[in-house]
Amino acid sequence: MRAVQKSMNAAVQIGQPIVRREDRRFLTGHGRYADNTAPSDALAVLFVRSPHAHARIVGIDREVASNAPGVVALYTAEDAAADQLGHLPAISEIKDAEGNRHREPPHPPMPVGKVRHVGDIVAMILAETLDQARDAAELLVVEYEELPAVVTVAQALAPGAPLLHDTAPGNLMCRWGKGDAAATNAAIAAAAHVSTLAIRSPRQIAHYMETRAAWSSYDMGHDVVTLTFSSQGVQIPHRLMCERVLRVPKDKLRLVTEDVGGGFGPKYPIYAEAVLIAWATRKLSRGLRWTCERAELAVADTHARDLVASAELALDAEGRFLGLRVKAEANFGAYVSMFAPTIPTTGLAKVISGLYRIPAIRIDFDCAFTNTVPVDAIRGAGKPEALFLLERLVDLAAHETGRTPAELRRLNLLKPQEMPYKTAAGYTYDAADCGRLFETALKAADETGVADRRAASEARGLRRGFGLSCHVHGTGGIADEHVVVHVEADRLVAKVGTQSQGQGHETVFAQILSAALGVPIDRIEVRQGDTRSISHGGGTGGSSSTIISGTTLKRAADVVIQHGRDLAAERLETAPQDITFRDGSFEVVGTDRRIGLFELAAWKPFDGDAVFADKIDSFPTGVMVCEVEVDPETGETRIDRFTAAVDCGVVVNPRLLAGQMHGGMVQGTGNALMEEAIYDEHTGQLLTGTLMDYALPRADDVPSFRVETISTPSPNNFMGLKGVGELPTNGAPAAVANAVLDALRPLGVRHLDMPITAYKVWRALSHTDRQR
Repeated sequence: MRAVQKSMNAAVQIGQPIVRREDRRFLTGHGRYADNTAPSDALAVLFVRSPHAHARIVGIDREVASNAPGVVALYTAEDAAADQLGHLPAISEIKDAEGNRHREPPHPPMPVGKVRHVGDIVAMILAETLDQARDAAELLVVEYEELPAVVTVAQALAPGAPLLHDTAPGNLMCRWGKGDAAATNAAIAAAAHVSTLAIRSPRQIAHYMETRAAWSSYDMGHDVVTLTFSSQGVQIPHRLMCERVLRVPKDKLRLVTEDVGGGFGPKYPIYAEAVLIAWATRKLSRGLRWTCERAELAVADTHARDLVASAELALDAEGRFLGLRVKAEANFGAYVSMFAPTIPTTGLAKVISGLYRIPAIRIDFDCAFTNTVPVDAIRGAGKPEALFLLERLVDLAAHETGRTPAELRRLNLLKPQEMPYKTAAGYTYDAADCGRLFETALKAADETGVADRRAASEARGLRRGFGLSCHVHGTGGIADEHVVVHVEADRLVAKVGTQSQGQGHETVFAQILSAALGVPIDRIEVRQGDTRSISHGGGTGGSSSTIISGTTLKRAADVVIQHGRDLAAERLETAPQDITFRDGSFEVVGTDRRIGLFELAAWKPFDGDAVFADKIDSFPTGVMVCEVEVDPETGETRIDRFTAAVDCGVVVNPRLLAGQMHGGMVQGTGNALMEEAIYDEHTGQLLTGTLMDYALPRADDVPSFRVETISTPSPNNFMGLKGVGELPTNGAPAAVANAVLDALRPLGVRHLDMPITAYKVWRALSHTDRQR
């Protein structure tokens, strides 16, 4: 793909692979990240965190620490409670069979009387320097009465288990289900074959390049606190802080987010640190600053993916799927995070039918509290583990019924004429051509050459595996969008309510406006992340920013043209109906009289606005093909080839789509082969709290990727867009795992849970060798 660079000085069209505008700023050190922009005279903030997973706070002696050099203030839960700071709420919900909302115990910014996970905040120290705050933390005396901890769902739900919250008996957060149980049970009972699989999906931590950071200032004249922080959107935290936690008028708190170095989900929720900094800023009438340290991140930011599940897939004699039954246990950690209720539950339900026709589906979840860091969304938000379960099960069913994985998938793939397709779990796929997508992927991956490549690998003492993954994503998010496009004498300024964390919004959104208005892209400015100037917005999550902001920008551009036509008629002294708009100018029909958009704005600036008016839902689809080589002597896996075919509807910028695919495939590879947050199940201590213990994929862990696209436009929005950001992360883990297990199957290995490390492979092969 050849990048289009010269078009920055000219209007561009939808579908052109122009380079990212923001990269020059980032690569030359001009990015505006929260830590980089903090004023040097702000007080340093340090949060003292619990070293215990579960303990009563017997007492805190702060006298010596409070009087340490440089310390300006030291706050504990007692101070926060005295000021009546509220609970950090969830904004999604699930209900049990009786219609009862999930249990949501209080989650104050600093827990009162008891800590419930390693990392719970017990004190906040504010000092002239960070070193002084650290010295003071050493002098703070916190007396704990350590309590037994529960780390897994099985431990938490066991009779007599230690109780985290008095308001959550038995540590049960919710017992949730979806789908027709009777129909699913009947399908399984009538099946010619039933394949079964039990998995444990490992807990993950999002180690973004930029850790969370925040700094504040105080305007005494207007009694306004401004908090600049790293987030995935300012409007939702603003509303929750003002209405539910700090309980201050909205005009007394301004939230700002500029550049963000990766988000992936965990920068979306409202966090205690941001709340406490805003609160303390007003108390002291002074600016503060805090940057999360890397090891602190592991116990401060939400985790994801901690799921135990089993499934049964029913087939008839011809191999057609009849039903799917899933039973799962979701670990929610110590508290209910902002989006957490729907992440493992409806996240799984949205995609568990895959690209297949499955007439009956039943899902049952036990959701529990444990003495671990709260769990919420990470890229994929409940879907990678769901599709890992499904796609591993399809592979097993193929082998157990004497078919190849490709044959069984072809037999059960949905057809274009079945769209829109309502799954048995209750979600409606908008548009897809699964068969064409499948064949595109296999052809691009050179399926016909696998046998030769397998023989070549075996000649070198290696086992080659070929793995498939058919996957889907259901876009989500919050579409509280009101876009305003200002036309000024020298530029367009667009204000949007989504928030880029590296996706390239400045490029894609400007590209949409450039195409709509015929304006050079370098004369378009995209603004985001300021509650003072952008009152509406849902932030960015759920792979929906281009659907939300993109369609609304196009509607706002149409309003710009309408308003401009009236002004141009006045300027050119003619009737509005005689004015047409073409190539960035208003023209009087049948004449050579014209006035450019910016020339008109120099005479009289104007604007156009629009609210989101489409459906947020779309279901982008994909097929991945992975080939690996496994060394049976060491268990080491090397990915040799990785191909993806995706259908993301109308593609605004193919270059950025490829970037999203590459990043998601790498992230999914980490899920499959190396990433795992491990707790000691007796003490609740996190054993993988640093990057010395928590492995992340690196450049030499992946090959060059091949990405192919087809397009079936979504009927759910007028531009035909679908999301892409999470789609590759959903599909990559299953593709890699199926490839590894294909290599190991002839050696007697049926299944391995993620991460499929070299040690796991070596141990499994050693076990099969002993059995022989």
